[in-house]
Amino acid sequence: MGIKSKLNNFLNRPNIDKEFEAAHRKFVAANGDKTLRLNYDLNADSIVYDVGGYQGQWSSDIFSKYLCHIHIFEPVRQFYTDIQERFSRNSQIIVHGFGLAASNSTQKIFLDSDGSSIFGKSDKSEIVELRSISDFVKESDHSMIDLIKINIEGEEYDLLESMISDGNIEKFKDIQIQFHTFIPNARERRAAIRIALERTHRPTYDYPFVWENWVKK
Repeated sequence: MGIKSKLNNFLNRPNIDKEFEAAHRKFVAANGDKTLRLNYDLNADSIVYDVGGYQGQWSSDIFSKYLCHIHIFEPVRQFYTDIQERFSRNSQIIVHGFGLAASNSTQKIFLDSDGSSIFGKSDKSEIVELRSISDFVKESDHSMIDLIKINIEGEEYDLLESMISDGNIEKFKDIQIQFHTFIPNARERRAAIRIALERTHRPTYDYPFVWENWVKK
């Protein structure tokens, strides 16, 4: 199937909100937060990136199961401070007070608990630092990252597009993604990203706009 045919196949689906609602029901029924999102081929030597740490619960669950090395990226000051305190006695979990993105920048983020986003609307906001994922991987000398979790409230599109275009996507064995529906052309951009991912990875589970995972071929 050609690229154009694949894209049309992805787009010829129900209303995006109905698609999300149906996927969310199936994900909850599968108890996905406690099964799919935690079941990986990891061990104590594995390297994991948690991009969008919030309160650090996912990292805590992953560490409890595999005792692996985790880098948490959280640009919101209060969330960063809380996560840093939570793991202050755990030398295998490193908390970074910036987000990973397509490029280096500072952005205004609107604060709304786990929905905090640069695309949001809120009376409370702050300026946060974002760093290029390509630069971070290079500086960290990580030849392979065993798992990356991406939940960054709309910034996932730019991030993944940059990882694919510069070839860094091949340094990530498993990629766990939450795409968000409130970005303009969300369905089209997700479809294009998925088609590009098929060159290097294959999907292991897919709940559209809820959670999905891709493993390196």
